[in-house]
Amino acid sequence: QVQLVESGGGLVQPGGSLTLACAASGRLLSSLTVGWFRQAPGKDRTFLGAMRWYGTPTSADAVKGRFTISRNNVVNTVYLQMNSLRPEDTAVYYCAGRPGTPVSDLSGTWQYDYWGQGTQVTVSS
Repeated sequence: QVQLVESGGGLVQPGGSLTLACAASGRLLSSLTVGWFRQAPGKDRTFLGAMRWYGTPTSADAVKGRFTISRNNVVNTVYLQMNSLRPEDTAVYYCAGRPGTPVSDLSGTWQYDYWGQGTQVTVSS
């Protein structure tokens, strides 16, 4: 059974940085594609980017240049580094996993089989 656990959320001032972690158990991340999503109150869950199973990250255009995805195979964890945070980045952030198979578009929530519990990020002064 694959389990994903997010950590690292919290309160940060506008312009600040935060790094979220998604720790996986039950399966190596080298066989999973892990996506990052966020959901603000009253809004749909939106795609931020993903780390493909072979180690290549991809980012959504809306956060490209501010958000970076990386992976540490030793600790089986994927990270979402967020810089230049804005109040509109306030949301619950989720990581999700799917089998590492070739697919061009990773932005749909329906594509992921495993989900973490989410971690709250609040950007406010």
